[in-house]
Order: sequence, then C-alpha cells, then structure tokens
Amino acid sequence: MNKKAKKFDYVLAVIFVFLVIITIYPFLNVLAISFNDSTDTIKNVNFIIPRKFTLSNYKYVFKDGGIAMPAVISVTRTIIGTIVGIVCTSMVAYTLSRRDFVLRKPFQLLFVVTMYVSGGMIPEYLLIIRTLKLGNNFMVYILPGLMWVYNMILVRSYIDGLPMALQEAAKLDGANDFQIWYKVVMPLCKPVIATVGLYYAVGQWNSYQDTLIYNTDQKLYSLQYLLYTYLNQASSLATMVQQSGGNVSAVANLATQQTPTSIRMTISVIVVLPILFVYPIFQKSFVRPHKKPLYTQCYFGKELILIINMLCCYDSKER
Repeated sequence: MNKKAKKFDYVLAVIFVFLVIITIYPFLNVLAISFNDSTDTIKNVNFIIPRKFTLSNYKYVFKDGGIAMPAVISVTRTIIGTIVGIVCTSMVAYTLSRRDFVLRKPFQLLFVVTMYVSGGMIPEYLLIIRTLKLGNNFMVYILPGLMWVYNMILVRSYIDGLPMALQEAAKLDGANDFQIWYKVVMPLCKPVIATVGLYYAVGQWNSYQDTLIYNTDQKLYSLQYLLYTYLNQASSLATMVQQSGGNVSAVANLATQQTPTSIRMTISVIVVLPILFVYPIFQKSFVRPHKKPLYTQCYFGKELILIINMLCCYDSKER
C-alpha cells in the first residue's frame, strides 16, 4: 500500500507541475516580451527570458504612450466604485434580511428577476444617455454598476447567518437601524465584504466597454480601453504584415509605424500587476478566526454584552 501511495503521489506531483507550467508560462511570456527589444520580438515571441533586455518599452509607454491620465481614471473608478458598491450592497442586503420589513419578499423577487431578464443594450443605452445624461461623464463608470444583485445575495445570506440577538440587543440599547448596520452588522461581515469588494474592484478595473460605448472624451479613457485600442492596432498590423508578402523590411517599417507586440505586452503587464496586489490585501479578511466572541466585536460596549447575557438567561429560564 505504501509503494502504491508513493507512486500515486509522484503521478499527482507530475500532473500538478505540468499544470503550473502551462498556467505560469503565458504570464512569463508576456513579462519577458515587455522587457525585450521590440525589433527582436518580431522574429520570435515564444520565450520566457528576454533575449535583449531593455526598458525602452516602459519608457515609451509612460512618456509617450499617454498612459498617465487613463491610469488615474482606472484607479479612481476602481476605488470609488468599490467603496460605493460595498456600501449600497450591504445596505440593501441588511434591509432585505430584516424579518420585520413588510416588502421583503416582493423586493427579493424583483432583484432576482433582474438576474435572468434584462432590458437589452439599446434600452440601457437610451436610459444612460438620454434620461440620465451620463454621456462623456465620469459617473457613467459608477452609477450603472452601483449594485450587483449576486453580491447582494451573498451579503444577505451571510447576514441571515448572524445571531438575531445581536440586533435585538442593540435596538434595546437605543441604536437605530443605521447604527445597527454600521456598528453591529458590518464589523461581523468582514469576510463577505472582502469577497464582494474584490468582485467590485476586479470588475471596475477590467471594464472597458462602458468607455467604448458611452465616452468619446479622451480625458475619460480608462487604462483598459487604452489596452483595447492597442490590441486593435496590433490586429491591423498583423493584417498589413500578411498583405506585405513576408518582406522583412516592410514588416519592420510597419512595426515602427504602429504599435509593436512588445508595447502591447507592456501595457498588459501594467494593467494586470496592480489588481494582483489587491488579492493579498483582501485575502487576510476571507478567513479570519474570531479572537473574541461575536458580540464583543460590536461597538456598543459593556451595556450590549450585559443585555445579551440577560437575554440568554431569560431564554434559559423560559426553557
């Protein structure tokens, strides 16, 4: 049995090493091309170590590529969109988790229906452009994606699993609904808030279609839309290379006239790296053991703890 188990472990190790290689190779290839000379990259793009190391691609992107303002737009929309999305999502989730909310079930049904039925692109475009007048406006990045129903369901399900005695005790202590949401519910929902916040951050950072559809002002272009334009230029370059009949000089001239592959990969690295650093920041909140009992993490002090103890004693007497 031990020999069979060892053989099975070796097979699993080989499989996992193979999966790691095929997973990491594209990232290493993109990173190597971004640090390689653009004229050398034209010859062959299949490598993971730069053949002719250079920083000229990054110098061009940061100096002449017009990346500064799109980077500011992307970072700003990601921060604002994530914060506003978390606040709105948690508020709606807390409201729908309240059993004393009369319209709880109709609103839940209404939200769930929107996940399966959509008005379509044309009504959405008319709503945003004509009714809300958000064309060429920064708020077009924030308001349409103010709350995702799926994230709201996640937060509401998590709140449903919290002890109701905490909210009841806070209400007896004189707290209103806003104080209960902010001081009792939110501190206990850090794991699901971190998950939802990561979803919002990644969604805002990777979005470019809203820029493509609703914005024509170059001052509002995002970093992802800039990458999209570079990719389109590269595809047109490939078409022109095919039409040149494989002439090396013609290929080199076309590569200098339009965006080479190395510049595309450089933009890709710049776009991907910031969001990769977000994962470790949120990861510590995904699974966080409670060092203290749940009720001691609230912010109402000793009075709330005494009330909870009184309620527990009262329940035990009733039983």
